[in-house]
Amino acid sequence: MFLKVQRKKGKGGEEMLYASVVENRREGKRVVQRTVVNIGRVAEEQVPYLRAAWSEKKPRLVWDD
Repeated sequence: MFLKVQRKKGKGGEEMLYASVVENRREGKRVVQRTVVNIGRVAEEQVPYLRAAWSEKKPRLVWDD
């Protein structure tokens, strides 16, 4: 499973980000992506943290104080 982030343009030309958790499955000879969870609209700053939360190898997040 992995985090899939899609960029969409709104009516005013603003760019919005939508995130969902997706898994790959093999059906016959093709690979199909199936959406497991729709997270919804996210901010640009949230994307690295969401990717870290859903990754298999958990990276260590470091904050500078």
